[in-house]
Amino acid sequence: MAERTRISVAVNRKARHEYFIEDTYEAGLVLQGTEVKSLRQGNANIRDAYAYEKDSEIWLNNCYIAEFTHGNRFNHAPLRDRKLLLKGKEIRKLIGALKTKGTTLIPLELYFNERGIAKISVGLATGKKKYEKREAIKERDWKREQSRILKEHG
Repeated sequence: MAERTRISVAVNRKARHEYFIEDTYEAGLVLQGTEVKSLRQGNANIRDAYAYEKDSEIWLNNCYIAEFTHGNRFNHAPLRDRKLLLKGKEIRKLIGALKTKGTTLIPLELYFNERGIAKISVGLATGKKKYEKREAIKERDWKREQSRILKEHG
């Protein structure tokens, strides 16, 4: 099996700390030409972005893609809403899940796939409580300490 190569543009590092990711989906994005050029330069931020349902479609909100430096008056708006391209079955499943209280759809990674097409990985998530975040930090620190002890004495 051929190894997949993906060129990552933006990663939401806090997502797995702030949320329990129940399921992930890969979606295409409806982009303008200057947005693609800006993404190829690595000018994007998905930290505060989220997806929502409107008219039986899934839209990405608050995803920042910087204006293209060599763009002209037809340059794109950096924070415009962008439509996500998913299969109909996936859209229906996500719309049903988003109606559940406390469930949200957050972007995890924005990247170019092996064919050079911009894709976004979105996760169906529920928010963590403060004490759950502290537990995750304790567990991570303990695993790090365990590996350090095994390295020294093993």
